[in-house]
Amino acid sequence: MAKIITFGEIMARMAPSGVLRLRQVLPGSLDVTFAGAEANVAASLAQLGTDVEFVSALPDNPLTDGCLADLRSLGIGTRHLQISDRGRFGIYFVEMGANQRPSRVYYDREGSSISLSKPGDFNWPEILKDAEWLHLTGITPALSASAAAVTIEAAQVAKAMGVRIAFDVNFRSKLWRWDDTRSPQKLAGETLQELIPLVSLLMANEEDGKLLGVTLPPATDAGSGSSQFHIDRAISFAKAMTKRYPNIELFSTTFREQFSASHNNWGAMLYDAKTGETNLAPLKDGEYRPYEIRNIVDRVGSGDAFDAGLLFGLTNPEFDHQRTLEFATSAACLAHSIVGDCNFATQQEIEELTQGSGSGRVVR
Repeated sequence: MAKIITFGEIMARMAPSGVLRLRQVLPGSLDVTFAGAEANVAASLAQLGTDVEFVSALPDNPLTDGCLADLRSLGIGTRHLQISDRGRFGIYFVEMGANQRPSRVYYDREGSSISLSKPGDFNWPEILKDAEWLHLTGITPALSASAAAVTIEAAQVAKAMGVRIAFDVNFRSKLWRWDDTRSPQKLAGETLQELIPLVSLLMANEEDGKLLGVTLPPATDAGSGSSQFHIDRAISFAKAMTKRYPNIELFSTTFREQFSASHNNWGAMLYDAKTGETNLAPLKDGEYRPYEIRNIVDRVGSGDAFDAGLLFGLTNPEFDHQRTLEFATSAACLAHSIVGDCNFATQQEIEELTQGSGSGRVVR
């Protein structure tokens, strides 16, 4: 079984029940779970039976005790997770949107233990021993200069050891504030351009490309609202990105059409830079047909479910690239139906959706 390492921050997620707003429930009760992009990927992989370790730094307090118990209950390895005497436990608050009201996320994470980590704090050769993939995102280096340095350190060691790196740009405009002399976009771009040359699998979109020095000509096509236009544009972007960064073996992007907070269409693309092959999902009669998700329960973490699906497929010898993308796209689709960041969909449920069982009928 492949071993996968994920590295990043995990926080306490606090959310009102259903689609209530914070002002409606406070003072009062909030639902508390533990989540973070890289931890979400680890949780999804663990649900699928993958050997996965989550690496982070957390303070020595009762929140951490509860978090560790939760991670272990999901089957995630925690032996390389450090208990630190520095920093605090990060928190974020989520209000789920509905119809024309968007979901909103509010962070309270400054000074967290992982943001105070520095190079040398983690024994990367030991952590990455026997690993096949290291999964990182652009969220961790956005936290602080030292967190960025640790992320780059992890990637450099992984590259030297022959461990492939999966990287999701995951640009967050509310982060990347640790250098007041540069805008978040400039700071992210300069930092990530140190990381991207080490990456084998990149998950990004055209907006991310502007951070990474890859910009397509302005769109002039009259059919710019069509799915085919967006597919063609994504393929052009993939080719431009892999030309700029020839180390990228596989490039993936997702297609989200947002009609409202409750109604999205969802699909994805995977591009193989070596062969030039492009895969799309989902397909119906050989044609791209996005999933129509008309009653979103919770979309936070759906991109992480997609990343986990890609890694699961790429480490499964029975999966080719098309099946891998179909699996990842279906996993993310189902994540929209599950409250919380963790995708509790099973491999069987995901496979059934890829095979067309999406009616939602009761299974008895």
